[in-house]
Amino acid sequence: MARTRSCRFARAAPWRGRLSETPLSAGPAVPGPGHGSLARYAWLSVVAAVATIALKTIAWRITGSVGLLSDALESLVNLVAAFMALWMITLSERPPDEEHAYGYTKAEYFSSGFEGALIFAAAAAIVWSAVPRLISPRPLDQVGLGIAISVAASSVNLVVAGVLMHASRVRRSITLEADARHLMTDVWTSAGVVFGLLAVGLTGWDRLDPIIAIGVAINILWTGFGLMRRSVQGLLDRSVAPAARDAIRKVLASYEVDGIAFHALRTRQAAGRSFVSVHVLVPGEWTVQRGHDLAERIEGDIRAAVAGAWVITHLEPAEDPASLADEPLDR
Repeated sequence: MARTRSCRFARAAPWRGRLSETPLSAGPAVPGPGHGSLARYAWLSVVAAVATIALKTIAWRITGSVGLLSDALESLVNLVAAFMALWMITLSERPPDEEHAYGYTKAEYFSSGFEGALIFAAAAAIVWSAVPRLISPRPLDQVGLGIAISVAASSVNLVVAGVLMHASRVRRSITLEADARHLMTDVWTSAGVVFGLLAVGLTGWDRLDPIIAIGVAINILWTGFGLMRRSVQGLLDRSVAPAARDAIRKVLASYEVDGIAFHALRTRQAAGRSFVSVHVLVPGEWTVQRGHDLAERIEGDIRAAVAGAWVITHLEPAEDPASLADEPLDR
């Protein structure tokens, strides 16, 4: 019969063990630096998408450029993605409850995966629009005005993408990062389209417009693939980033004195929340209070080293052989 051993939980649910620091039901899962809801950034993305759709549609109607049409189509995708991001951010910020004791932060992976899929769809729409024009090219109208409008729209996206990317790093939000990267694909698409329009104006070769549009579509597929890959890995409980693992190991190494040791270190990442569990081996003659105090210090140091970390420690007597019988990861 397997030996049952009790664990000591840090920041555990109130109904499951000792409470440390903030209870799960006390607020958003990841308040993070900067405070306040992330939803305001998603609303900024929505406003930017509406503005750029209007500008790029005008530019397309003026010039008749299939490149500008593809650009407008991608901005329409940006709007859908922004609403998806808003929905998932609102869900991810819900406080944990009895049925979701670890919170809702994984909802962000659905948003980033959806945005990756939308980027694929946008690329397909660009190619679909460009191929007929490649077969039957036609001259463009008022190229200069169309370029000016497209540049204005891209400037809006560039600024908003910068704001979202900064917020994603500060708040550790994969949804905001995905939205920022999506907007940057729009910026690169617009740059390619503008280059194509200039090339057409200089060379008079109308097929350059759809050729560059197709080239841009192929290029942005890589961004979509990367977002979808990260989302799948997140849903599969990938471990925290190497830098965070190194920081945890450094904390543990600082306590490896006087018979204290560690094993069974396991981590996983759920968007902005990191989960860390580790077994702490201490001399068997220690009192419960002494072991408790040590675990408190270790948990606090790990939380200081890894922002947004949930830490679970399990105390074991170092002299007991069963303490080293760690269960393999495939069980």
